[in-house]
Amino acid sequence: MKTGQTFERLAAAFFEQNGFEILQRNWRTGRREIDLIVKKGNLIAFVEVKSASSKKYGHPANRVDERKVANLTKAAQQYLIDNKIEGCDLRFDVVTFVNGKLEHFPDAFPATD
Repeated sequence: MKTGQTFERLAAAFFEQNGFEILQRNWRTGRREIDLIVKKGNLIAFVEVKSASSKKYGHPANRVDERKVANLTKAAQQYLIDNKIEGCDLRFDVVTFVNGKLEHFPDAFPATD
């Protein structure tokens, strides 16, 4: 199993342990991908998972740059359209692993237009 898939699986388990339902894993639209889409009550969270063996080159959350945010936002909009979802609370989360330690950043960034 690839390292990225391992960390995505661990992130999914984290959300499940915290009462979320996993709606999608590795959801794609064109060239854009959302690692996890999770739901709890009226909240849908679009989750980006990043990992690093150390912080030598910076925290992995810093790799969620403007371009990545724009792509995640567009992919999330398409997911909502495709699944006819309206009226939910939405947020974008980042889950990172540094040396295997999970960090969760809920509502990590606002959606862009």
